[in-house]
Amino acid sequence: MAVKLIMTWDISSDQEQDYFEFVVREFIPGVQRLGFELSDAWATVYGNSPQIMVTAVLPDAKEARQVLKSNEWRELHNHLQDYVKNYSQKIVTARGGFQF
Repeated sequence: MAVKLIMTWDISSDQEQDYFEFVVREFIPGVQRLGFELSDAWATVYGNSPQIMVTAVLPDAKEARQVLKSNEWRELHNHLQDYVKNYSQKIVTARGGFQF
């Protein structure tokens, strides 16, 4: 059964330009290389929710766990932490529509 990795974070205010360059040049291509299919990207403009939410789908939970234990994922994740705060992630069963 397909699963969805839901990631949320806030961009560090002093890192915005570097953050956007990293996400476009490294994070998105890296996540895709790992086999995730990016499905959603949301930005919160107003309110107390996380500033960014990105979701990616994998065919099953076993594969998702393997990918999240890989060195390439750790490197991407650790590099992302240089530009964000309040990072959170969870894996849920994928279903149609918005999931948070």
